[in-house]
Amino acid sequence: MRQNYSSGTIWEDKLGYSRCVRVGNFIKVSGTTSVDTKGNVIGETVYEQCQNIYKKIEHALVMSGSGMDHVVTTRVYLTDINGWEEAGKAHSEVFDDIRPTATMVAVSALIDPKMLVEIEVEAFMHY
Repeated sequence: MRQNYSSGTIWEDKLGYSRCVRVGNFIKVSGTTSVDTKGNVIGETVYEQCQNIYKKIEHALVMSGSGMDHVVTTRVYLTDINGWEEAGKAHSEVFDDIRPTATMVAVSALIDPKMLVEIEVEAFMHY
């Protein structure tokens, strides 16, 4: 059974996607940026944006009946790879005890130039 979850951002309706999708035990959280429901970017540094993004991801996982401790994969997309230490610090603060697989890459741009990072996760529930 498939369940879609929305966070109410303008991008979901505009682009036709869900913040989070759960199919059975598998949960995927879409690429998440540090924006509010109106699309305003929150945070000026990679670290600040990552902190906000992880809160949003946690909220999406909780909506689907999961949590950060079920994350098995993270993907971090940076507009400037020089921000890897800030991104890594924020990642470690959340996942140091969980230790999911992780990918961190640089991309040429995100939708808004103020967006410095986008993060997506996959989780798996155990019954």
